[in-house]
This record gives sequence, C-alpha cells and structure tokens, in this order.
Amino acid sequence: MMLIAQVLLFLAMLTSVPFPDRQKERVREFTVTENDTLTYTLKLALDDKGQPQYFFRNIFTPVCYTNECKPVYINFYWDLLGNYERYDLPEGKVLTKVDHDEFKEADYQKLQDILAQTNSIFADLKMEDLISKGTDDLTDSVDAKAGATLKTIKNQVIDGAVYTCYTLWHIAYGKAVPEMRKVIETYSNDALLHRFLESKNHHYQYWAMAKVMNASGSVKRPFEKDIEAIIAGKNGFIAKYALQHVGTDFFKTEQRQNWLWETYQKTGYATQIAILKRLNTDTISISKPLAANLQTSLSNANEEQTLLIQKILQKQ
Repeated sequence: MMLIAQVLLFLAMLTSVPFPDRQKERVREFTVTENDTLTYTLKLALDDKGQPQYFFRNIFTPVCYTNECKPVYINFYWDLLGNYERYDLPEGKVLTKVDHDEFKEADYQKLQDILAQTNSIFADLKMEDLISKGTDDLTDSVDAKAGATLKTIKNQVIDGAVYTCYTLWHIAYGKAVPEMRKVIETYSNDALLHRFLESKNHHYQYWAMAKVMNASGSVKRPFEKDIEAIIAGKNGFIAKYALQHVGTDFFKTEQRQNWLWETYQKTGYATQIAILKRLNTDTISISKPLAANLQTSLSNANEEQTLLIQKILQKQ
C-alpha cells in the first residue's frame, strides 16, 4: 500500500506541473551570433500542435551615454518572417531618459511608432553620427547638436532618449531577422503554405506565393483555390500582384473563366481593371460565355473599362 501511495503521489506531481513550465515546452530557442563577443537567444512560440506562431526575444541591452550606461529590459515580438510587430516590458521594468525621467505613456506610443518604421532614418546612421562635432562627449539631447543630422531626426525620436531609440530600432531590424527566415524555412510544408496564403498578413501571402508558383507562373495544383481566394479577396494590392504573376494557363479553362467573371462582378474597381488587363493578352483564349458577358457589360462600363473590354473582344 505504501508503494502504491508513493506512485500515486508521483503521478499527481507530474500532472500538477505549473503552467509556466508547460509553456516552456511550446517554445524553441535558437542562439544567434551578433558578432565575436555577442550572442543571444531568439525564441519561437509554438501552439499546442507544435506549429510556429511568432518569434520573440527577451532583451537586455546597455544604452551608454557620456560616462554612464543604463540597462534596458524589453521584449520584442516579430512575425514568422521577421517583421517587427510590437514590444512590451517585463513586469516591474520601465524605460527612462538620459535625465532618469521615466517614459510617459506618449513616449511609449511614440517608441512603438518609431520601431514600426521599416525605412527609418536610423538605417543610414551610425552611432557616431549622433555625437556632437568637436567633442568626445555623447549626449542624448537632440538639441545639443547644431548639425543637420539631429535636426533632421528631431521629430522622429523621443527627446532625451535618442540612443535608446537608435539602439532598439537596430535590434528590431538587425541580424535576428535573416535568422528567423532560416528557421521558418525548416517549417515550410503544404500546411504552412496554405495557412500563409489564407492569412491577412500580406508578408505571409507574398512569401507563400513565391513558393507555390514557378518562374512561369504555374501554380501547384493543391494551392489553386488559395490563389483564387487571394484574387477575389479584399486586398486589392495583393490581388493585383497575383493576377500579374500567375501564368496564363491558370485562366485557360471555361470553368476558371466563369469564376473570374463572377469575381469581376463582386470585386472592387481596381481589381476589375487588373482582371481586364490580365485577360488582354494574346496567350489567353476567351471562352464564348465570357465573351458574351463582357459584351453585355459594355452598356454599364466606363471609358477605361470599355477600351479594355473592346480590345479583349477584338482580339478574339
């Protein structure tokens, strides 16, 4: 009886593992080498089925000023292709400025706006560009330098936290990004590609389309419905991209042309024009039902649509 009681106690301990320990089982860790002296851990969050969800990193970095370095604790989150999404702070941590004033709510929001800028001016700057000319002192005040650089970025940084903004932006868009791309390639399979094509994240859709189409625009058969959904979707930019890059064979059957006409009637004007331009090619033979529908639509077409439709019909 004593042995049975011990076994039951052991099993109870196994099933009562606290949630944080279970959470660790759904995170993969990767070591990223930044340079000869700096390595850090990049983490990939997984769902209960082991499917990748997003990347994140628990960051500690010193931000150095004249004779002082202050620690910055912050968590960064990226999507599965390494596109920066957001940040948050560990419990009990705050961000401060050079004069030790804590960030205000507006500063935190501005930092998010700064980090969301993929084409930030920081991309072309080095740390020494933020140093006042004629002195070895570093300053975090955008008013301290009369040169063009700091005047240019004055409205793009948080006053009193220039170096913090600079440092964090370069982490968000640094060497971790290509490492994330390498990692997600190891997860690339049909299920992930379907998921990406169905996503509202256009980065995922562009990436997946490049995987399911070859150089001539031929679409792998399991993904044809996904491409149809993109063309018929609400994002006109990616619908136009799909129309321009898919091969002419995609539209050769009468069934597919019937679907395209139904899509034309439901979609927005920009996509309608993209569809007509795609049909206006010598390599696409228009079916009789589609030609009849185009002819009928002329009575309600504007000048741009009329010209494109007439060219399509004349070609036939």
